[in-house]
Amino acid sequence: MTKRIFVTATNTNIGKTYTTKLLLKEFASRGFSVGVIKPIETGVIDGLAPDADELLECVKELNPKLWSLEAEDIVPITYKLAASPFVASNNIPLDLKKIKIKIEEMEASCDIVIIEGAGGLYVPIDDKNMMIDLISHLNAVALLVTHCSLGCINDTLLSKKALEDKNILHAVAFNCKESDDDFSQISEPYFLKTGFEVLKVGNDIEKICDVLYNL
Repeated sequence: MTKRIFVTATNTNIGKTYTTKLLLKEFASRGFSVGVIKPIETGVIDGLAPDADELLECVKELNPKLWSLEAEDIVPITYKLAASPFVASNNIPLDLKKIKIKIEEMEASCDIVIIEGAGGLYVPIDDKNMMIDLISHLNAVALLVTHCSLGCINDTLLSKKALEDKNILHAVAFNCKESDDDFSQISEPYFLKTGFEVLKVGNDIEKICDVLYNL
């Protein structure tokens, strides 16, 4: 059975696409056939979907079975306005069937499918669904990508609690950037003191993959 891993984050611009590509490369290096999908992308103008193009290029290099895919296979639902899907679509109901069909088509050629969300967990998709609901609808485990700057304790714990309240199996990974050199003094001590395992995207991708695969 194909493993589904949903990459989400504490907010937008945290590093979901960067992390997704690292996951794809690590799993592929272990001999798995990998696939990727980003169900919804906003800010798509004249058919140019930056995240879809980046993910498509990556996955084609890793899985020859997917050589014929196009950007619309990676991102089945797109909107022009760079806003939440609820706003960008003028509250068009989520076409969950369209997303599921694309995932199932990809699973025919994959052992693992990485699903990249948009924004954070409580980005509204329509008047009934938030991004967190999509994880449950797709029967996926989740990777919560969080930042390392001031405020990450609050943001991480709130998002983690949201996943726990929905009974979604998940792991947490910190995407530390060069400007976050004070993480070890400002935020990391709290996590370590409370027994929170600090896995960093840039350093611990192998262990992150191990945890996700075994969820």
